[in-house]
Parts: sequence; C-alpha cells; structure tokens
Amino acid sequence: MSRLRNKYRFSIMNDQTYKEVVRFRASWFNLIIAFGGFALLLILLVTLLIAFTPIREFIPGYPDGNTRKGYINNALKVDSLETQMAIWQRYYENIAIILNDGQPPAININPDTGRKYKNLDFSKSLEDSLLRQEIEAENMYNIAVSNINGPENNVFFLTPINGVVINHYNPLQNHYGIDLVAQPNEVVLAIADGTVLLASWAIETGHTMAIQHKNGYISFYKHNSKLLKRQGERVKAGESIAIIGNSGELTTGPHLHFELWHDCTPLDPAKFIHF
Repeated sequence: MSRLRNKYRFSIMNDQTYKEVVRFRASWFNLIIAFGGFALLLILLVTLLIAFTPIREFIPGYPDGNTRKGYINNALKVDSLETQMAIWQRYYENIAIILNDGQPPAININPDTGRKYKNLDFSKSLEDSLLRQEIEAENMYNIAVSNINGPENNVFFLTPINGVVINHYNPLQNHYGIDLVAQPNEVVLAIADGTVLLASWAIETGHTMAIQHKNGYISFYKHNSKLLKRQGERVKAGESIAIIGNSGELTTGPHLHFELWHDCTPLDPAKFIHF
C-alpha cells in the first residue's frame, strides 16, 4: 500500500537543449484514481448518448421507433378489448338477473383520466330550467295505468314523447311497438321509474335504450340521435333519457319507435299510455 503512495516525477525534456519542458509529480494511487474517473466519465457519456439519441436503434435487438409505437398501440387495443368484453359480460349477467326478477347491482364507472374534472359547473342554466318546466307542463296529465294480473301490478306510465302516432302496434307485421313523430331534437322521457337495462348502438335500430321497470315491465326506445343515460343507471318517471332521431337502418325519417313488454311478451302501448 505504501508503494501506491510513493511520489514519482515525470519530466519531458528538449532532446537538443536538455531543457525541461513539462514536469509533474504523481503517485500510482493518483494515476489509478485519474484513469478510473476518466473511465467512469466515458461510460456515463456513452450511456447518455445511447439512451437519448437515435443511436440506440442501431443496437442489435433494440426496437426502432415504429416498432415501439406498434407495441403501445397493441397494448391500448388489448386494454380496450378487455374493457369491452367486461362490459358485455356484465350486460349478460344483468339480463340474467333481471329475467329472474332480481335487481342488478349498481355500476361504478371509473372517471376518464384523460379528462379534467376540476372546476366543473353543475349549476342549472336558465335555458335548462325553462326546458324542464315546459316538458313537465306538457306531460303533467299524460298518465295511464296498467292493470295486468290484478291490482297488485298497477303501474303508472307517462308518455315517452309528445308526438303523433304514425304507425301502430301490429305483431302480424313484426311491428311490436308504435312509431311517434315529434319536433326535431325532442326529448324522450322515461315512462316510469326503473333501471337502464340497455344503452347501446345497433345497426337496425340505431341508438337504443331499454329500461327495466317493476313487476316485469320493460320499455324500449329506438332510433334516437343521442342517449342521455348509461347502462345500469337508475331513472325516474319523466326523466330525460334520449333525444329523438333517425339512427339505424330500419327507419325512413326522424321518429321514436317505442315498445312495451311484460314478462317477455310484447304489449300494445296504446292500451296503457294515452298518446
């Protein structure tokens, strides 16, 4: 150890004049530290150069930029597919529960982390209040009562929309509901309290919603332009659930196709609701 600390003198002299040009003193210990520090610095610089420059793509086995983007896109697609499969699984489980006269569990929807939910204003605007008053006034007296299987099954139904019936219930033509025409962007209302059983898009019926009511009743609202509720949400009678539209292939113009079912049997809505 003592030999490492011994001092040595290094001189560089002019070969003709023997004049000393450069002179420095060092020990083996100092040289080891100097070369070791230089080696660590060189390794650090090379690592940074490879990590933060495109040079790293020349390393055998390291993916290029397009390959990494493909990995990310595939991971996002797989995540979306798993989420969609979970939604459909939950949907079929809820249908099985409802068909057995059960109550589906509430759905906890996780907030989208890509959106900013701070400083949201939930106060009612003047236009919203006026619209609510107008809709409530129009549908205040549009109430009908069903009396299927005895008085214990009495259910009060509201009119889903203030419109004109253009096509009546006709099961012989596979038309299990009625078609109503209303003003553009007219709000569709829930006919009674219930749970949203279905809120999705179908090729034939477009934006479609189904609501499970008590005593085995299910109401369907088809060809909407927009759905205002999600699957699993609880709704109140007269609450806005959709906007009338012209979506889907089985439609020739803006209207609402409304169906009413009881215990998997279609009913004539005109016998239970005053349109």
